[in-house]
Amino acid sequence: MTNNKYVLDFVKKYADLMTPDNIVWIDGSKQQKKELTDIAASTGEVIKLNNKLLPGCLYHRTAVNDVARVEQRTFICSRDKENCGPTNNWMDPQEAYAKLDKIAAGSMKGRTMYVIPFSMGKIGSPFAKYGIELTDSIYVVLNMIIMTRVSEKVYDKLNGTDNFVKCIHGKVKLEEENRYICQFPEDNTIYSINSGYGGNVLLGKKCFALRIASYQGWKEGWMAEHMLILGVQKPNGEVKYICGAFPSACGKTNLAMLIPPETYTSKGYKVFTVGDDIAWLRKGKGGALYAINPENGFFGVAPGTNEKSNFNALQSTRSNTIFTNVVYNPKNKTVWWEGLDKNPPSNCFDWKGNPWSGGMTDAEGKPVKGAHPNSRFTAPIKNCPCLSPEFENPKGVPVSAIIFGGRRAKAAPLVYEARDWKHGVFVGAIMASETTAAASGAVGVVRHDPMAMLPFCGYHMGDYFQHWLDMGKKLKVKPKIFNVNWFRTDDKGNFIWPGFGDNMRVLEWILDRCDEAVDAVESPIGLLPRPEDINIEGLDLTVDTIAGLLNVDKATWKAEAKDIEEFFGKFGDKLPKELTKELKTLKSNLRKA
Repeated sequence: MTNNKYVLDFVKKYADLMTPDNIVWIDGSKQQKKELTDIAASTGEVIKLNNKLLPGCLYHRTAVNDVARVEQRTFICSRDKENCGPTNNWMDPQEAYAKLDKIAAGSMKGRTMYVIPFSMGKIGSPFAKYGIELTDSIYVVLNMIIMTRVSEKVYDKLNGTDNFVKCIHGKVKLEEENRYICQFPEDNTIYSINSGYGGNVLLGKKCFALRIASYQGWKEGWMAEHMLILGVQKPNGEVKYICGAFPSACGKTNLAMLIPPETYTSKGYKVFTVGDDIAWLRKGKGGALYAINPENGFFGVAPGTNEKSNFNALQSTRSNTIFTNVVYNPKNKTVWWEGLDKNPPSNCFDWKGNPWSGGMTDAEGKPVKGAHPNSRFTAPIKNCPCLSPEFENPKGVPVSAIIFGGRRAKAAPLVYEARDWKHGVFVGAIMASETTAAASGAVGVVRHDPMAMLPFCGYHMGDYFQHWLDMGKKLKVKPKIFNVNWFRTDDKGNFIWPGFGDNMRVLEWILDRCDEAVDAVESPIGLLPRPEDINIEGLDLTVDTIAGLLNVDKATWKAEAKDIEEFFGKFGDKLPKELTKELKTLKSNLRKA
């Protein structure tokens, strides 16, 4: 417990509103976690899995109507609508509080309210930010213990102040029509009701670590970004760190946990994971950019994760992991999902709790999937075999390069480098990805997602671009900025680049550029590798194939420039002049090419 008046007032306010039968203060201890797990197992909220095969692991199902983030029900409640910007949903804060309070009133009657003190980042780190989440879900408590640093020490770090993010969550009735995930940037508050799905209720994740933190970073002079952080160790023992931003379905987690091909491992190269999803960046020693992963676990998509696609992610799930909305096998109390292996079990239960066996088909003869496409695992980061020794470094790691990337069949080359920081911000701002068959709607539609932050920026994106430009002015040692595209296709729609571990070959060129150990070639869009400088040893590719992957088609990019201009129009007067100038430069380069 704590004597902090602000914490006590916060808890009392929402306890009075939601009227729980009990209030339990979470302390982060193993004993309390065990007691809560036993309670959740007794009510069916979780199922304990086979302790020999999956020690400490649990299984959970969400409501059928509650399986993913709900962007249309997610609001930025800034006092001035202008500060919300054109890419977010806005609701007036007073209206939002009144609406949510009315729905939440009395909703915890017959339930227990849990008070979770947590830290994003190592407790005491200069990067660390603290939060208190109120919830009526043991599932949320157990996930937060994995994903954040839950500890009573958080109260000590508050030093009697109200400098914490107030996180309110209530399951209420899990009604879709009354589901709201509201961020109040000026109030340091998040209010989420009528959901039990992790992305909407683990409020330290996207809600705090991106939407609220991006606003905090804007006001305080640092950055919260939707980025992986990885370290590459060279044969001489030197380690360089890279941050990378990618929209969904672009291989972000695979890159964060990359296993280099044999041609690299035999020489002594290693790759370390610092983080797979979120990076907090600030100016550090010597005026360089330093990054931490504020999270303490992985909240990964299960389907498609296997020993071949992501060995390290799969190993991370082997103990003390919570599996959500996958197949449950009652015979041996284990789990399965599509893409795990080629041996689907029989006589199991699917993610809805219905009887399921591998090979089942519906009335139209289509396969019936056992796991939801967005089913998840919540795994402790310490389980990761390639976790960086610097993960707990409170000062973070120095960033040598920032990579932006999307899924483009023809437009973007395999890799190109921005000419300078301003051009790099432009490269991030024009990030776009083509829709795949996994998404509803037409395939191949270009969706803009600047810096992969479109759903997560907690303020006006025009101001966000300006903040990137301002950060560059503060740094004496700026990371180089690159764009990558693993998804170029041939005329038959097949991917040309092998991807996965072989992406190490592109990282090598990127790091060589950071060391000025290799030259680059000018193009209308930025600096390209010479085809012979991409290592293809051991690949069934030729230098000519690489040249094709690096080709910049003028007509395609002229159409791209028109599309960018239309997208930039959304931001009106808030679009920084530097980005308008970069667009003009791109058009001019294409005319002259």
